[in-house]
Amino acid sequence: MSAAATYADPWAFEANPEVYLLVAFFIGAYIYMVRSIGPSAVAPGQPVVTRRERVCFVASMVVLFVASTFPVHQIGEDYLYFVHMIQHFLLSYVLPPLILLATPEWLLRTLIGNGRVYRVVRFFARPVVAAVIFNIVVMVLHVPGVVSVTTTNGVLHFSLHLTVVLTAVLMWMPVVGPLPEAQMSYGGKMIYLFLQSVVPTIPAAWLSFADGVVYRHYGEQPVRVWGIDPLEDQQIAAVIMKIGAGFYLWSIVIFMFFRRFGAGTDGSSYRKDARVPDAEIVGNEEFPLTYDEVTSAFTRAEAPVEPAADRRP
Repeated sequence: MSAAATYADPWAFEANPEVYLLVAFFIGAYIYMVRSIGPSAVAPGQPVVTRRERVCFVASMVVLFVASTFPVHQIGEDYLYFVHMIQHFLLSYVLPPLILLATPEWLLRTLIGNGRVYRVVRFFARPVVAAVIFNIVVMVLHVPGVVSVTTTNGVLHFSLHLTVVLTAVLMWMPVVGPLPEAQMSYGGKMIYLFLQSVVPTIPAAWLSFADGVVYRHYGEQPVRVWGIDPLEDQQIAAVIMKIGAGFYLWSIVIFMFFRRFGAGTDGSSYRKDARVPDAEIVGNEEFPLTYDEVTSAFTRAEAPVEPAADRRP
C-alpha cells in the first residue's frame, strides 16, 4: 500500500480496543475497591471516598480516554507532532495528579502494603529521584530516533506511554500524593514545580531554532492536516512545551502560594465588631468606680524612685 493511500483520510475513525478495555478495567477495579474493601479500611463514620476523589477519578478516566483514542492518538501519531505533544502533556501533567487526587490514602496503602513494595515506592517517590527519572524520560522521548520508532511500533509506543504515566505519577507524588509522609512542605512544592517547568524549555528551544524538520516521520506525510506544514507544526509543538507546560505549572504554583499564604487574610481580624460590649459603654459598668476609690488608690501607691545616676546634687 502506498503512503498516499495510508494517509488518505486523517479523519477516518480508528478504534482503540486496548484503551477501551484499560479504561473499563480501571473503572471496575476502582468501584470494586471502594465498595468491597473501602468500608472495612476506614474508621466508622468516615467516608470511603470523598466527593472530590470521585470527581477526580471521573476526570482522570476522561483524560486517559481522550488522550489515547481517536482522534488525538491517530492525528498525533501519524500527522501532527504538536498534537503528539498535547497527548504527552495530558499524560504527564494532567492525568497523574488527577489519579493521585482520586486515590484515598487507605486505597494506596492497601495496594502497596507496608513492606518491600512500600519502601520501593517511597524511594522512587522522593522528590529528587522522581524528578530526575521523569525528566530523563521526557528528554528521551524527544530523541528523533525514538520518535521515529514509536510511531511505527505499537507495542513500544504503548510501553513508552505507560512509562511516561508511571514516572509522572511518582513525580507528582510529593505534591498531591495520598501518603502524608511523602508530601513536601508548601514552599518545597512550589520550588519543586517551578524547577519542573524549566526542563521542557530545553527540547522546546531545540525545536524552535532547528534549521529544518527534526522528525522526518512528521515531515514526509503527503497529507497535511489543517494545511500546517512541518516547520509550523514543529514550532507549535515547541510553544506547547515551553509556554503551555510552564504556564500550567506556574498557575499551580500561584494557586498554592495564595492558598498557603492568603489563608486567614479575609480582613476579619481588622474589622471592628459591630456590637460593643456593654462593659465598655459609659454608664453600663458592672462595678462603677467612685472618686474616693480612685484618690485612695493613688494615695496608697508609692512614688517612683529616681535612679541615683539621674539625681541632681
